[in-house]
Amino acid sequence: MSAHSGHAAATFRPIRQGLPLYANPIRQLFSASTWRAAWFLLAYLVVSWVLFAVVFTAATTTLTLAITLLGLPLLIGTAAVVRWSASAERLRLRPVVHEPPATGGYRDTSARGLFANIRAAWTDPAIWRNIAYLVGLFPFLWALDLTVLTIWATFIGCIALPAWYWALPAQTYSTGRSFKGAQFGYFPHGPNGKGAVGIFVDTPAKAIGVALIFLVLTLLFSYVVVLTARMHARVAYSLVGAPEDPLAEAKNVLSQPGPLGPLGSPRRNGNASRPTAAT
Repeated sequence: MSAHSGHAAATFRPIRQGLPLYANPIRQLFSASTWRAAWFLLAYLVVSWVLFAVVFTAATTTLTLAITLLGLPLLIGTAAVVRWSASAERLRLRPVVHEPPATGGYRDTSARGLFANIRAAWTDPAIWRNIAYLVGLFPFLWALDLTVLTIWATFIGCIALPAWYWALPAQTYSTGRSFKGAQFGYFPHGPNGKGAVGIFVDTPAKAIGVALIFLVLTLLFSYVVVLTARMHARVAYSLVGAPEDPLAEAKNVLSQPGPLGPLGSPRRNGNASRPTAAT
């Protein structure tokens, strides 16, 4: 774990995404970007439950025992659990973010004494950012990822409508008549009854036509999948990774020997070259 230095307020700069978008929707659908994004969202639906349960259980247990001496070492252990859970998310970010591997940016907790270690661990802003992501944002991100993947999977499944619409069981309506097919809309009195809204697929021609519509929807919705994964990755990178020090560039310049030189010079940009011998 690296120590987080600097007293200036931290800022989060834009990150280079590993999930590109393409103008051609067919290329987008079959690109590694789309399927990498889908896997990122799908894995979160499983992994997030485990991490949430681990962190939430550790936190509630520690709070319950905090009034006793037993709760004191548990505070150290809970901080370690939070850091471990955040590191698991940092590993998941590597395929979708084209940045150096995120670090936790944690403060040094090697202070002597139990109380000093507890204070160092729980006054560290990085721990609270991790908890905000692992626990606070969990229900919102989970619901968003599930909704996007469910819609996209439905669109993909309906592309194959001609292969399965005929196998659906017949539906009996208020008129007493039964019809067999796939229903897309509202049909209170059957496909041809009063108040019918939508398409009732009961012929191969209708099935092919509706499948083509869902093919277009699938192509367009692949952009939504990638954009959702990019947003999720951006939030995760900001909360489980170390924020950028806004004075980092200035500190880098000041730490180098020699005069600053004019603005835009290699010296200021940190790329000063070695002097060459006169000929």
